[in-house]
Amino acid sequence: MKHRLGDKLYYSIGEVAKAFDVNASLIRFWEKEFDEIQPKKNAKGNRKFSQDDLKTIELIYHLVKERGFTLEGAKTHLREDKKEILSKFELISKLKAIKSELISIKNQL
Repeated sequence: MKHRLGDKLYYSIGEVAKAFDVNASLIRFWEKEFDEIQPKKNAKGNRKFSQDDLKTIELIYHLVKERGFTLEGAKTHLREDKKEILSKFELISKLKAIKSELISIKNQL
């Protein structure tokens, strides 16, 4: 995620798109392409994304935008090793956070 979201149960599609710095249409497209993304819809039909949806979108973003996977490659990758991929991705995310924290400490010295 490019921008940090607050701690809420559900997020609108605009908030999710802003967090990943992409258009809302891309989030809608990924929702259609990847069965793993299942946002709830209210009476008006507005999508509400849960924390699990955000983790899945973040993983898809990582595979497609950062690692250069095709959509079919990302789908296959998610289907085959989802648990392993999630654990590796969470580890990478934690390491990136530690790196940025260390860099900020270094800059303060």
